[in-house]
Amino acid sequence: MSLRRMLQRALTLFSVMSFAMSAAAATPDIDPKDDPMNPLRYIASNALTGVALAAVLLVAIGHVYSFWRYRGKCMLPMVIGDWTYALGFVVRFALHSNPDSKGVYIIFQLLIVLSPCAFIATEYMILGRLARYLDCSRHLLIAPTKIARVFVISDVVTFLIQAGGASLSTAKTESALKAGEHIFLVGLILQLVSFCIFLLIYVRFLLLVWKRDPQLWNADHSKVWYDDWRALAYALLISSIAIFVRCTYRVIELAEGFRGRLSTTEAYFYALDTLPICIAIALYVPFWPGRIIPRIDDDGSRKLANEEYRMDSATALA
Repeated sequence: MSLRRMLQRALTLFSVMSFAMSAAAATPDIDPKDDPMNPLRYIASNALTGVALAAVLLVAIGHVYSFWRYRGKCMLPMVIGDWTYALGFVVRFALHSNPDSKGVYIIFQLLIVLSPCAFIATEYMILGRLARYLDCSRHLLIAPTKIARVFVISDVVTFLIQAGGASLSTAKTESALKAGEHIFLVGLILQLVSFCIFLLIYVRFLLLVWKRDPQLWNADHSKVWYDDWRALAYALLISSIAIFVRCTYRVIELAEGFRGRLSTTEAYFYALDTLPICIAIALYVPFWPGRIIPRIDDDGSRKLANEEYRMDSATALA
């Protein structure tokens, strides 16, 4: 075989190999939704991740400042959750660069999906502090000292179930993947049911205070609106509704499966998960419980509202 013919064959083989390698490298970029190695089935947007990270960091910094100035031990889980939730978006940047990395995806899922458990636990404790401050335990179905304990235990249990399901979200076998979906879904459903019960108890509590204790309902009428206990009560209500929206979304998402439309569409993640969570936690920047409830970490803070009301009533009668 002549040298010329050998060179021609080598060049032909090199051309074919180059074309094949280019096609293989381009395939994932053309249509990520068909890439079986990409658990998201899309390439995460760094621009949206940056906006979400900035928003969460601003809230986290606001919470740290409020915790330092006004205290409130009941808010510590939310402060910690802020930073773990923000870390989830930092990991999302890595997921953009490595969409096929199962390890990065699992870390992202654990941080983003499980961090809100800390926010939910905080909501439970705020209600307990508020009921003690108003001395209105008679309007709660569960004693203020027990309501946080009961629902936090429920939150921890659902947290562990979700963590177990999330760890199987990148399983190699279809049976293990389905098992992970079912375990995760059970944890989310139990969390949603628990939170719905809490929300109903809280709404009932507000209605009974408004209906049966109108004087107490208006006890802070002489204060500026952002120092009124009702401002905190409304903030807790709106925050809880936002979390309820997020929990409902997660249940529907997992009901479709890890490869369903909700799981593989980035817009739904930001509109129905990130945005509600940001609203839920941002409300406590202006309405920090430790600023509205005096001596929130002191048992002596209980009955303070009723004492103020009785003093106002005595002054009015005089």
